[in-house]
Formats: sequence, structure tokens, C-alpha cells
Amino acid sequence: MKTDAQIAQAAVMKPIKEIANHLDLLEDEVELYGNYKGKLSLDVLERLKKKQDGHLVLVTAINPTPAGEGKTTVNVGLSMGLNRIGKKAITAIREPSLGPCFGIKGGAAGGGYAQVVPMDDINLHFTGDFHAITSAHNLLAAMLDNHLHQGNELQIDPKQIVWKRVLDMNDRALRKNVIGLGSKADGFTRESGFDITVASEIMAVLCLATSLEDLKARIARMVVAYSYEGNVITAADLNATGAMTLLLKEAIKPNLVQTIENTPALIHGGPFANIAHGCNSIMATKMALKLSDYVITEAGFGGDLGAEKFFDIKCRFGELSPSAVVLVATIRALKMHGGTNKNELNEENLSSLSQGMSNLERHLSNMAKFGVPVVVSINRFPSDTEAEIELLRETCLTYGAEVILTEVFTKGGEGSIELAEKIVDMCENEISHFTPLYESDNRIEEKINCIAKEIYGAEGVDFTTAARKQIKNLENHHLDKMPICMAKTQYSFSDDPSLLGAPNNFRITVREVKVSAGAGFIVAITGQIMTMPGLPKIPAACGMDYTSNGEIIGLS
Repeated sequence: MKTDAQIAQAAVMKPIKEIANHLDLLEDEVELYGNYKGKLSLDVLERLKKKQDGHLVLVTAINPTPAGEGKTTVNVGLSMGLNRIGKKAITAIREPSLGPCFGIKGGAAGGGYAQVVPMDDINLHFTGDFHAITSAHNLLAAMLDNHLHQGNELQIDPKQIVWKRVLDMNDRALRKNVIGLGSKADGFTRESGFDITVASEIMAVLCLATSLEDLKARIARMVVAYSYEGNVITAADLNATGAMTLLLKEAIKPNLVQTIENTPALIHGGPFANIAHGCNSIMATKMALKLSDYVITEAGFGGDLGAEKFFDIKCRFGELSPSAVVLVATIRALKMHGGTNKNELNEENLSSLSQGMSNLERHLSNMAKFGVPVVVSINRFPSDTEAEIELLRETCLTYGAEVILTEVFTKGGEGSIELAEKIVDMCENEISHFTPLYESDNRIEEKINCIAKEIYGAEGVDFTTAARKQIKNLENHHLDKMPICMAKTQYSFSDDPSLLGAPNNFRITVREVKVSAGAGFIVAITGQIMTMPGLPKIPAACGMDYTSNGEIIGLS
């Protein structure tokens, strides 16, 4: 089979104007970025505000393993399958980050014959949104340090600055550093560091804003530091709001592209789900709901991270009501959760599969707590045996869940016809009773304990002394009545990435709690989660190249 890059380069794309016409967009609502990319004007939301929304379908997954699950691939394939059966569907997903693209995870444009294109543009610089976010973030950092250098009128305590700089690349050497070295003219000397761009609060703000005015308001209230007297210092205090908004004036507009089968795709924003809220922008999702009958969106990593944040953060702020959930798994990944070594995944192992099903069961149980109908999609691999498939079906029936095999990687939209028909049936005949897991007004410890116990299966939560002090500080500043954004390993329900399956008898340790006041949520950091990842021993970048005849090598 051809590589992802070869398949994408061979795709016959339609001019983006044709894709826009299919969605009944007006000519002045689409700004062209070449022939195959476009940005959509926010006027679309105003023009269609009285139009009934389509159905919102979330694609989530079991906890990821090195065996792969293919969540985005199923998402893209399902949108194509819906169009094949005569439904007007859009896939609405996140933009890829350069960090994982050149690191170990690879791109995020789907795979095989279920990709969004132009794949190389999407996985690299795309329309410049991440560069704009990086620039806006670092402008605020520069204005903060300049304020210190120019006399510190706000009496900012350099020891209580919480705003770092960002870069959209995995670079562990930048996690902690000292800035302002040199002469007095070179700035105030202090400790600082870098996060990856997708961990920037501005990324979250962009993805959770519901209008340009809301974006400006969110930027204004972002907390950057505290004064010597303990007062909150915001972006508005530094008079940075207007200039930052100016840098984001194009980035706020959703991006329109297409799949390999010319199904419309809105790709916008890209917060990680292990260190941020893991969903594409509210504006892109709302726009898609007005432009189509079915919107297939996704949330990062497994359901314990992305789906929980989709429900408790994105849907809460966006007043969204999902109609159905697709829970993606592979037999290979389930066998890894059951103890099979990665090198033995091609061999039939019913015992490991049976053991690993506990991970799928817990995710199914969790989805039921939000009141949304769910179907299991098995992303089929050639190594899956009939006995394994039958065991999977039988076990899921005992959980009260239906299982549908998909083969979108090798067959494109044709490989998701059965799943597409099931989604239509669920949306038309099953009633979603969507309800968030907890109330935002609950105490911070209560909300964190609720997520840990109800979603992770933990016995409880332990807070470090530093975390308790930070919680008390947020309460004193009346910054505690917000949803929780858990920063946790994606590989396990616990905060220990080695505990696969569905572990029991464990506790979660919260070592740091900080507020993202602009985004509107509180971040609880567990385990060894890094907001600036590092590269692996052999980065994916080592296998990439671009030849003189235009062939892309190693990008997927």
C-alpha cells in the first residue's frame, strides 16, 4: 500500500471554491489561501444564526497505545461515509502541531484513504494560525518584561510571574531558562521558560471564544502575574489586549479544506488533550452545524481526557448538545491493554484481548454518565482474526454496546458505510440526554475528585502542599468557579502511564493548580506531564525529506 504522503499527493482535489459552493457559502464569505485552502468569515454565523443546527457527533477512543487507534482516521472516514449515503456532512477537527509532527506522534490529518488534504500543508504551516498564536503569546511576554524594565509601575512580583513564552516545537532545553542576562539595558534578569504553543492559554482562548468580542474579553482577563501585594495582573493591565487581538484577526477564522473524497473539512485550533482541553474551536463547530446535517468532530487522546473535556468544557461554553458518540478502538490496542507485547500483536491472543476489554468497558461506562448514545467502532487491521472479532462483539453485547467494524484506512468512505448508517439511525431515533459531569460552582477539590473518581476510577485525589496553597489563592481571588482541565498522561486512566487496562485501587496526585482565566478553566496538573515536550532519541524529522521532483518523504 502507498504511504500516507503518496496517497495524499495523488488525491484529486477540487478547488476550494467548489467545496464552498457545496456548502452554500457566499463568495465574500470565503478568503482563498491558494486553490485548496480557505478561511471562512465570521459573518457566516450571523447570516445563518436562525438556521437549525445539524447533528453533532463526537469521535473519541480508548486510551492510546503504540499500536494505534486511528481516531482521526475514523472521524474523516465517517464523514466521507455519510456523504456516500446522501447526507451532508462535515468533519471538524484540530490543526496539527509541528511538535509531535517532527517528534514521535506524526501528523494529525488522518491516514491511508481517510485523510484531509492538502495533507502536507495542513501538517506543516497551514494558514499560519499557530504562528499568530505564538506571536500574540510572546508579544504579551515581551510587554510584561518591558514593564519590569521600564520601572514596574504595577509592582509585579518577578517571583510570581506565571506567563512564559511559547514555541510550536518539541524542545526540552527551553523548559527552564534565565532571561535578561547581560547589561542593565538587556532587561530584568529572572527565571522563566517555554511551553509548546498548543499549551498556550491563547490557543484555548481562540478555541473557546464565540465571537471576536468574546475573544478580546477573554484575552483581557488572562492572568500573567501577581503583584507584591498579591493582586492579579492581567493582559488588560499591560494594555496588550488590542495588539494581541490584531495579531489574531485572521487566526480566529475557521479553515476550510477537504478530504480525499472531497468532503468538506473545517480544521481550526489545536490544543492538546493531555495538557489542554483537546478540541477544535467552538466557532468552527458552530459554523459546521449551520452548514451541514452531520458534524463529525473529535477530542484528543482517549475518552478520559478529550471526551471529558469536550463535554465539561467545550459543550458547556459553546452551549452544544451532542447527538451521538463513536468510541474507537483496535483489537491490537486492546490486546496491548491486556498485556500483549507490541512485537506479538499480529498473533491471535484471545486471553489478552479479553483482559484488555476492561479499558473499553470503562470508557463505555463513562460515556453513559454524560447521557449521550454511543457505538463502538473497531478500526480493523489485517491481523485481526475472526475469533478475536467475535469475542469482541460478544463481550460488547454484555456491556450493552453495538460494535461496527470500519475499514476506512484502506477503503475510504466505503469502509464506513455501516457506521454511517448506524449514526443516522442513532441521531434520528435515539434521544440524547446530554448533561455535564459536575457543576462549575462546586469547590475546586470537589470537581477534581469527581473527575478522578467518576471518569478515571480512582479512589480519591491527593493534593500536594503547593497545590493546596494555589487552590486557596484562587479562592481568595474568586477564580475558583470554573470547569476543571486535567493535565494527565493519555496512556492510562491513572496518572501512571504504565498502568494499562482499567486499573483499580489507585489515587491521583495533583501537584500544581493554576488558572486560565481567559479560557475560563482551572488546570490541575498530575504526574510528570510536561507543557514543553522533548524529542525522542530518533525524531520523526530524521526520516523526512522533500525531493527535487516534489515528492514528500516521511510525513504522515
